[in-house]
Amino acid sequence: MVLLRLLVLLFALVVSDLQSLPWFINVSESQGPGTILQSFSFNCSSHTPTLELLDVQPATTFFNRPSLARWQGIYVGKVTLSSSARLDALMVNHYELQLRFTCGNHVMEGPLFVDVQRDPGHIQCAGQFASPAGEMIQVPETVTPGARLYTLLLPGLESQGAQMSIISVQDPPYFPGPFSINEQGWLQAPSQGLKGQAEKVFQLQISVSFGQGQSCQGMVMVKVLPVLSSQVSFLEEAQNITIPENLVPGSKVAQVHARGFDLRYEILSPMPSPFFSIGQADGVVRTTAPLGLARTPGMVATRLQVKAFERLRPWASAELDLTVNVQLVNQWPPRCLPALLMSQVPETVPVGTVLHTLTCTDPDSAGTTLDYQLLFHSPPNPNSLCLHDRVLEVNATLDCDTPGACFQYAASILVLDGGQPQMTTEVPVLVMVTPVNEFSPVCAPRTFWVREDAEPHTIGSVVGTDVDYPHDSVEYYTSGWPAIFAVDRLSGEVHLLGPLDYEQQRLYRLTVLLIDHGQDWDPTCHRSGSCTITIEVEDVNDYAPECEPSFQELTIYTSLGQSVEVTKVSCRIPQEPQRLAFSYDIVGGNSQSRFSLQGAILVHNDPALGSPWPEHPRTYELLIRVADAGPSISHLSTTATIIVHLVPWKASTVATSTHRATVPSIIPLLVTDTEAFWQPEPWFVVVLTATGALLLLALSWLLCKLLQGLAQLLQEPSKPAQALLLNSIQETEGPIEGFVEVPRMERSQASSSIISLHFDGRAQDSRTGRDYLFNTRTGTRRWL
Repeated sequence: MVLLRLLVLLFALVVSDLQSLPWFINVSESQGPGTILQSFSFNCSSHTPTLELLDVQPATTFFNRPSLARWQGIYVGKVTLSSSARLDALMVNHYELQLRFTCGNHVMEGPLFVDVQRDPGHIQCAGQFASPAGEMIQVPETVTPGARLYTLLLPGLESQGAQMSIISVQDPPYFPGPFSINEQGWLQAPSQGLKGQAEKVFQLQISVSFGQGQSCQGMVMVKVLPVLSSQVSFLEEAQNITIPENLVPGSKVAQVHARGFDLRYEILSPMPSPFFSIGQADGVVRTTAPLGLARTPGMVATRLQVKAFERLRPWASAELDLTVNVQLVNQWPPRCLPALLMSQVPETVPVGTVLHTLTCTDPDSAGTTLDYQLLFHSPPNPNSLCLHDRVLEVNATLDCDTPGACFQYAASILVLDGGQPQMTTEVPVLVMVTPVNEFSPVCAPRTFWVREDAEPHTIGSVVGTDVDYPHDSVEYYTSGWPAIFAVDRLSGEVHLLGPLDYEQQRLYRLTVLLIDHGQDWDPTCHRSGSCTITIEVEDVNDYAPECEPSFQELTIYTSLGQSVEVTKVSCRIPQEPQRLAFSYDIVGGNSQSRFSLQGAILVHNDPALGSPWPEHPRTYELLIRVADAGPSISHLSTTATIIVHLVPWKASTVATSTHRATVPSIIPLLVTDTEAFWQPEPWFVVVLTATGALLLLALSWLLCKLLQGLAQLLQEPSKPAQALLLNSIQETEGPIEGFVEVPRMERSQASSSIISLHFDGRAQDSRTGRDYLFNTRTGTRRWL
């Protein structure tokens, strides 16, 4: 017993408080007074707690008030059996105790269910039969000979094969005949009957023996009552009652009424009655145990045989058949396995693929047919999934290439039973649809036109598309591209990085590689595509025109009122022979606007009316700018020089014939003048500027040093040094004056004879490198 209490105490230390109620415990009917049924542990530090027993159903005194004691800072409560406890599973096998725990303002209540279990090894003679006074029964004197007068109930003896016998003396004249008792405990009347034995009391000592030499004894006293003329009868011959199965023990089932005086009621059959009892005085039939049909399906219909009799004359009685129908009550919702359906499938899963099979049962009735309904929550697309009985299947293509089309389906399966009231269970369904990279990216071929003189810039964009979601998640790559082109990896913009040359390559066909990303559950899964872009280089002139010849000297004879074609300027670009369009402008030497250009032809116009006609020859030095006339915004040009000696024509006689004197033309000397154009790079300009600045600083420093040295010499000049300096100056002055005078003489001679001289040669000065024209007869020069 001490070991049992220690185990109970250890159990109490690990049990939580009443929040975990209800409790279900099983107790053997062999447990006696003082037995600890249940222990609880509580935490209550700031108040003194209380543990109360509020109610017991069915009402009994078998349970003590709960005790509450503090042990190592924890309150331990115990529920024990009282000194009057006599547990009998055949009489009452279920008790419900309502407990309340109070800790300050914190109150917790909960039930404690006690199930009394049969103990086959606990056999005893109990009740009034084993008491010193014995059991008293009353029978009418008109009882049928050999009829069953009483049934001796000794719990547990049925399984032990108990033997019962009457050991007291039954000799006449007190006994009309011997009473008998069989193995079932039925006490039977004497075969002679009890007629005339009224008011007699027969004491019968009964011995009960069972296996292993065990036995017990008790007394049954049979009192014979006289039969009077009054009758006992029920108002109805039979009753049919329907009750729900969820009635708690002790609930009223029905109440029977009989006519008679000072009546009592009892249940004759079944005997004993494990589920029903009847009030002896009021005839109220009540339940004594839970009527769960799931555990006891035989309780659907129970036929009770109720007897009503007079208290003082038990033989005056009547019987009634009471049928109690227990109706199934739907108390529990269906239970499903699994309780949550989760699956992950790719968007390419075939239609008809089975995702889950749901298994549900009804705890109230194992064979109940359940109904299944599929409810969608997000997205509201009832066509994506379908439910065939208990099987969840894919009903349509799970396409993830539309924004918000899938990725997650939230639904639930509603399971309904057929009971009253109808109970339901909702099983959540979550289907994760993973994207699959199904399509390759594509792009349309494109053509770009770029001027060959274009600076680095963005030419255009390659537009790649991909129908997988997220759409157009494409990166652009190049393969075998020249270094002057590049494509942006993210935007697809095509950039020009270097100079173009129309003459070297006019057309580029480039392949752009497209690779998608982020469109599959597997981040390493990619698809690729490609397209070709064409870049056409637009021709822009890179070279200045060259005129042949670039220098002409002509003599023309004109007469008043006539226009004369002087010459035709012939120019071309050797590097680009296809370029033939040029523009011509007179940019210098056209005084009095006597010359004009008709395309490439130079024309001398007659003087305007009222203008004096020149009487002496004149020379015009015309500068003609020749530029290319292509599509370029900036044009390259060259300048051709044409010297025209204009000689007026004077007739000595009046012209009477059509003969015209022709002055043979002088073959002009071809002089080519090339204009060099240099445009340095920006970096070169910066370097040149920095170098010039450094050189200027060095020269300044050197000049400063020279001036300092010269100052020292001037402060203390020596005569030899002064003489030497004077001689050097005198030696230098003579040649300088001669060098200066010579050009002056040449210019005066050239200006006086320019009208009458012709330069038929060209040479280059060996000292200065400057070009000049000269007359082979006179040697006169003209500097260019």
